Amino acid sequence: MCPGAQSVKPLPEYRLLIAFENSEQRVFDVKPFLDLGLFRELRDVAMFNTVYVSFDAVAWGNGVDLCPDVLYRDSLPVEAARAGH
Repeated sequence: MCPGAQSVKPLPEYRLLIAFENSEQRVFDVKPFLDLGLFRELRDVAMFNTVYVSFDAVAWGNGVDLCPDVLYRDSLPVEAARAGH
């Protein structure tokens, strides 16, 4: 089981900086989801910036959310994200 999100901050280019329960900070790229259902609404930067932690997942003002397993598995450590990996 993956650690849950404790805090989230929207970043440029539809990325999220997420602090997890295990003290890791990782960067998650939301761009691959932006063509799917309600995620399309997140193309509006104002809506994207409504992101918040809901229990141990992240959610947006339009009701769409992502579970902690996806967030952790598909994110990169901050150092790797900065290096462009």
